[in-house]
Amino acid sequence: MSRRDELLTVAQVLDELGGISRRTFYRWRELGNAPACIQLPNHELRVWRSDLVSWLDSRRRSA
Repeated sequence: MSRRDELLTVAQVLDELGGISRRTFYRWRELGNAPACIQLPNHELRVWRSDLVSWLDSRRRSA
C-alpha cells in the first residue's frame, strides 16, 4: 500500500469496473473471484485501489 493508495467504496469499484451490478460483485465475492476487501466496523466493505489494480492485472494474465 503506497501513501497515494485510497480506500474505494463498493460503488466506486463498480464504477471502475465499467458499471457492473452490485449483485455481480457480491456473487464474485461468494465465488472467491473478487478483489480483496476489508470490512469496516460498520460492516461496509472497502477495497484498496492497489488491491483493485493488482486484481485487474491478475485477470489480464489469466485471460
